[in-house]
Amino acid sequence: MTAEASGSSFDLLTTVEQGGCAAKLPADRLAELLADLPVRPDDRLLVDISTHDDAGVYRLTDDLAIVQTVDFFPPLCSDPCEFGQIAAANALSDVYAMGGQPVTAMNIVMFPATGIPLGVLKDILRGGLERVSAAGAVIAGGHTIADAPPKYGLAVTGVVHPSRIITNRAARAGDALLLTKPIGTAIVLAGRKAGLAAEADYRAAMDSMKQLNRAGAEVMQRHGVRAATDITGFGLLGHARGLARASGATLRIRAADVPLLPGALALADAGCLPGACFRNQSAMEADLRIDRSVDYARRMALLDAQTSGGLLMCVPPGRVEAVLADLRAAGHPRAARIGEVGPPGSARVEVV
Repeated sequence: MTAEASGSSFDLLTTVEQGGCAAKLPADRLAELLADLPVRPDDRLLVDISTHDDAGVYRLTDDLAIVQTVDFFPPLCSDPCEFGQIAAANALSDVYAMGGQPVTAMNIVMFPATGIPLGVLKDILRGGLERVSAAGAVIAGGHTIADAPPKYGLAVTGVVHPSRIITNRAARAGDALLLTKPIGTAIVLAGRKAGLAAEADYRAAMDSMKQLNRAGAEVMQRHGVRAATDITGFGLLGHARGLARASGATLRIRAADVPLLPGALALADAGCLPGACFRNQSAMEADLRIDRSVDYARRMALLDAQTSGGLLMCVPPGRVEAVLADLRAAGHPRAARIGEVGPPGSARVEVV
């Protein structure tokens, strides 16, 4: 097969201005859009749109519920296969955040009919298949339309026991906040585009985005964790705000304890700040309090739009060390305790 036929010589970044989860609509505008849409009541719908959770959950029987989610976005890297891997890992993450196990996935493809070798699409799909297979799930089909720039993702169905669902509304005062992956993916990618990011730092960001959150879901179920969310396009602080709102509690985050990808802080300090950082900041200004001691670069890193980021867990105090030990043993060496859930009341995020 020639390089042109396989798609290996085509740079996907030439097709987009912004990609990955940074392409999301602003959180505040999205909330306005969804506010007045009617919701049909159904006792079997256990998790719906009302709390803006990571996925919907629908009870089929007393012992079985399905977890459903969909996610897709434009390219965020040059290599088609890596793009497919990251997009698939990102879509699967929503099922893991709910404590579920993915079982089937449907490819969602928007790809131009001309101008890009079809081998590029084959490589994207090959990357997606690899991650879905690593999750223990299967590709059941999909849908394609002609569109530019390219976009790829998955509609994923998972399963979970109805009594073991993990949601963003179950945080309790005193819970510790644990983060499974370092943040800073969009900053590192912006640095790569600007020619400022070291190759090793770029590869670390790519490897982090490809990593499934499967181990995190398994650890949460093992230790009875019942509140979590995954960190994607609204940044660590944006998704923490969503958890705070759904649970009616204040989340307190220690900025210095949040793990960052190699090079991310230096790149942020050098001005490699994607536009999504500022959109995320604007969207949550009313619900955010940041201590003046937190320097600007670290503050913006906490707002950085993540693609296929880690899980933010609310863990009872007595289980923290055991959960961290299991996460690190399962391939999350930089999992860290980054704060606590405060008392119920004002649903906001405080950073010190």
